[in-house]
Amino acid sequence: MRIRSFIVAYVLVLAILLFADRRPGATHPDRYSHVIDLTSGQSATDAHATVSESTTRIIAPAALIPGTWAAGQIPPERLIAPLVVIDLNSAAETSQQISLDDIASWESQHGMIPQGAVVAVRRANASSESGAENSARKASRALPLARDAAQFLMEARYTIGFVVETPVDLSSDRTLARQLALHGNYVVERSARFEALPATGSLIIVAPAVAPTVAPAKDKTRADAAVRILAMVR
Repeated sequence: MRIRSFIVAYVLVLAILLFADRRPGATHPDRYSHVIDLTSGQSATDAHATVSESTTRIIAPAALIPGTWAAGQIPPERLIAPLVVIDLNSAAETSQQISLDDIASWESQHGMIPQGAVVAVRRANASSESGAENSARKASRALPLARDAAQFLMEARYTIGFVVETPVDLSSDRTLARQLALHGNYVVERSARFEALPATGSLIIVAPAVAPTVAPAKDKTRADAAVRILAMVR
């Protein structure tokens, strides 16, 4: 029932925010103009997504350290947050990672990353890659953040999660995986449509995908789960 209750709450929050955006005279700078579905494996306008149609998944802290939050135990307030988007640099494909210098450069252009944000990593050349490159991108790889950069974001900017376009293999850096879990950070993999997002000013909503055949009590203890993610864009 907890997952079902959260889905209802998530829909209500979204409806309230969209209603507030359409009120006459609502000209404050925090209004949102549209919603982008970042879930992979479905149409951006499909309002009836199911778990079988979504390939976007959340890797909860429990997948990295048993005993920490499972997917169904992450506090709801950590699933709705400011969203910032950082582009990968033009380094070689095998070594692409966000560095501390990249974060400093981003903040010099856009301002300090807000506390409690979710950070999305966008591949700047994703739209122009060849078919072979696109197939290679679907293979699991390390989180595209250097360990010191990720630790800076978690400890100095209090990030609560990371969103990437590719499958992620966090076993390649156990130290980083441990730090993610200890800081309560989750990773959402196989997301989509980052090219439509601005660098800052959006709000991300992460919700369990609708799965009528999965018992909520069983799903609550899973370390990873299919999710649907939406970005409310100004």
